[in-house]
Amino acid sequence: MATNISLKQLKVFITITQHETLTSASEALFLSKAAVSMALSELEKQIGHSLFDRVNNRLILNQEGQKLLPLADELIERAQDIEQLFDNDQTLTGELKIGASDTIGNQVAPYLLRDFRAETQHTSQSLLISNSALICEKLIDYELDLALIEGKTLHPQLISTQFSEDEMCIVCTPNDPLASKLPLTIGALESSDWILREPGSGSREFFLRTVAPRIEHWQESFQLNTTEALINSVSAGLGLGCLSKLAAEPAIKDGRVVELKLPLDMKRRFWLLVHKEKYQSPLLKTFIEYCHQWRKD
Repeated sequence: MATNISLKQLKVFITITQHETLTSASEALFLSKAAVSMALSELEKQIGHSLFDRVNNRLILNQEGQKLLPLADELIERAQDIEQLFDNDQTLTGELKIGASDTIGNQVAPYLLRDFRAETQHTSQSLLISNSALICEKLIDYELDLALIEGKTLHPQLISTQFSEDEMCIVCTPNDPLASKLPLTIGALESSDWILREPGSGSREFFLRTVAPRIEHWQESFQLNTTEALINSVSAGLGLGCLSKLAAEPAIKDGRVVELKLPLDMKRRFWLLVHKEKYQSPLLKTFIEYCHQWRKD
């Protein structure tokens, strides 16, 4: 087994796993396609295994590649640690790639990042907001360093710990007869129409797990992939909505929608997820600790 594997080859390898074609990997690395292709074939030659299956024009990570990925990722991160080691001011360096599901990304992460920046003076973070399922996928593929999501995931490669919590609410349009019915029981929701987020979203999962089993007949009248569109559709009278109170608050205050108080436990947890084989750099460790002790004011 040759031992002259270079960090450049590993960087090329990781980038290809994230882009799946030589063309887009070379654009991301600012290298020519030929240079990327050469670095990959040298690496495969030294290891004595091919790392990707070639499917049409795409490079799909194979079993050997999956074995190498956590180690390659760790080596690149540790090389950055070495560069950092001799900057005498013990500031955190490196980039932090955070993924967040919709509610956390829009309602919580901006304040969390503001406070983290103020405390650590570290300002190089990126935030990807999408539904929980997609965020987990990117975490598994090492495209993100950590994720903050609403639903719990049982993926065997991910470790999840609770870092905060949230309350959900059910809302309707102000002129819905339910808005003036008090006290409300679950029975009042029979034969109701619902506007739900897309599959893979934390708030859809909450509705299906907590609210839907208690109603005998209900219909999904609409499926939307943003919270803002969901609130507007409820306001327009297209159906009831179930979403985070943090996200619904401005519309409730403006009188665009009305919250229906029901005898249901509407609390849910926020989870912090990391890949269990991901090397935790000083920056990542610091951020994880920060999330666990932080509370949004």
